[in-house]
Amino acid sequence: MRNAALTLGVIAGVIGLIVGFFSYGYTVFIEEYGEVGKLAQQVDNIALVRGAALIAPILAIAGGAMARSQNLAAGVLLLASAAGMMWAFGFGVFTMFPIAMAGLGGILALLARQPDAH
Repeated sequence: MRNAALTLGVIAGVIGLIVGFFSYGYTVFIEEYGEVGKLAQQVDNIALVRGAALIAPILAIAGGAMARSQNLAAGVLLLASAAGMMWAFGFGVFTMFPIAMAGLGGILALLARQPDAH
């Protein structure tokens, strides 16, 4: 279960990096060039989106990286990452996989009671 948490956390973090990069870039673009009618409007909480774009993927990667040695801390980081992505970006077509992977990885890391067999 720790290996699965490691894999899910790292994959969720990498996908979260891509989502975060474009989310942060979107807020900068709208701030710089303005809104485009109903097609492109600024988000309600710019600081939340920008902060989560940086922090949530890092939490997922860090949680995945420590899943084998520190499963409880890894589980907390992975669940915090999933919650942060859900809160800042919402659940949609581009965020469903990193949120689900980080959440499942967090649950698996918390449930891992003993080291994985080699």
